[in-house]
Amino acid sequence: MSDQLFLNYAIAAAQEGASQGGVPIGGALVVEGKVLGVGFNKRVQLGSAIRHGETDCLENIGRLSAAVYRKATMYTTLSPCHMCSGAILLYGIPRVVLGENETFMGAEDLLRAHGVEVINLNSQICKDMMSTFILEKPEIWNEDIGV
Repeated sequence: MSDQLFLNYAIAAAQEGASQGGVPIGGALVVEGKVLGVGFNKRVQLGSAIRHGETDCLENIGRLSAAVYRKATMYTTLSPCHMCSGAILLYGIPRVVLGENETFMGAEDLLRAHGVEVINLNSQICKDMMSTFILEKPEIWNEDIGV
């Protein structure tokens, strides 16, 4: 299966978040060709400081064994911030596929420094989602670190 196919799950989650008035960032966790779950940024909807696309995805799935995380790929529409990168490192997820890093550059260097494979698909859909959001809702984007 292709990385683009699985990124589409994260994109769909991001679009759901945007339809709720939230930040359009989504995540999907995949193991051996199976989507275990998805999530989207809920900073706005829940007033949450920690429910980003990736962390919401992990929370929605629930606790898995370390062996499962070690075989997983996290798909995310945007370059993961330091918090989400920390969660990826904490759970030993060895591979991250992101949609784009032009609208926001996260902690990709931190991930790589810890041996995580990071792939950027440079998705125009992901770029357009975030660019539109930033233009239309700068007050939300700028209220903190922007993720």
